[in-house]
Amino acid sequence: MPDSLRTLIAASRSAYEQQFDDAHLARLRQVGELCDPPFVADLHHPRHDRLLREVQVLLTSWGTPALDRETLDRMPLLRAVFHCAGTVKQLVGETFWERGILLTNTSDVNAVPVAEFTFASILLAGKKAQFLARAHTARRVVWKDAPHGPFGPLTNYRPEIGIVGFSRIGRLVVERISRGMDGATCWVVDPYADASAIAAAGGRLTTLEHMLPRVSILSLHAPELPETRHLIGAERLALLADHATVINTARGSLIDTAALEAECSSGRLNAVLDVTDPEPLPATSVLHTLQNVSLTPHIAGSLHTETHRLTDRAIDELERLACGRPPLSPVRRTDLERSA
Repeated sequence: MPDSLRTLIAASRSAYEQQFDDAHLARLRQVGELCDPPFVADLHHPRHDRLLREVQVLLTSWGTPALDRETLDRMPLLRAVFHCAGTVKQLVGETFWERGILLTNTSDVNAVPVAEFTFASILLAGKKAQFLARAHTARRVVWKDAPHGPFGPLTNYRPEIGIVGFSRIGRLVVERISRGMDGATCWVVDPYADASAIAAAGGRLTTLEHMLPRVSILSLHAPELPETRHLIGAERLALLADHATVINTARGSLIDTAALEAECSSGRLNAVLDVTDPEPLPATSVLHTLQNVSLTPHIAGSLHTETHRLTDRAIDELERLACGRPPLSPVRRTDLERSA
């Protein structure tokens, strides 16, 4: 018989209301013993002491406070934390790992909408659609001028595309490129990736210096780490061919913003940015006004009903724990050294 694990949702109210509708709460009640109330926004409040003493499983999301020593001391029976949002780096620390609590995340399913958004951006960038749309709105270009416009060739036939970071998202993007673009060559840079795994996805392992001069589109999927800050700076941007497009749906700090501003202002490079450094960009940034730059407000990740995919995965993990089965997406302390 499956264990009936006493389960609590700890998140911001907005995250709770978005991710845990009646159907998901009903499923939670079938899988475990859902607390009453099922949700708290503030784990630190003394009024939750009795509730926390009985909790065995936490489902966390956006807005969950860090699980520090004091908070964990109030949950002596805690066996597992199933995170149904983004990164867990700010959620757990040394005390958490010392106690041997199971931690899982939903990064693999959260990767799906980012990969979809990135692949769509790559296809549109091949035709320079994002930039031509802005120019057309500004009456700077008309349809008959588009093939000879200022943004570079308009083609998705046999492109060479560069992927930096063979992460969960990077892998999905490579797979979509190899399946969905005619004759594409997909170069991949990742010092930790296995060449055979990259080849199986449809890519080719290489170096930045080999890749950058060859690609018409560069897409970034590396984690935010001290060693990846400004990974793409002035010297590496200068290696890109004229009219290449830089796409960033990962972390803004991967690019030296000032260097990118200079390249895009000159018209030599184009950019599609869902993340920036800083985020949001100051109103004075020239990137706001350039027609060869497309800016979106960090929308590639899971939003609205897409977040239900994350909730479903977290409940899957709870069900597996209750039945004594291994987790689908365990997070270990060493994983966080090379992940977002």
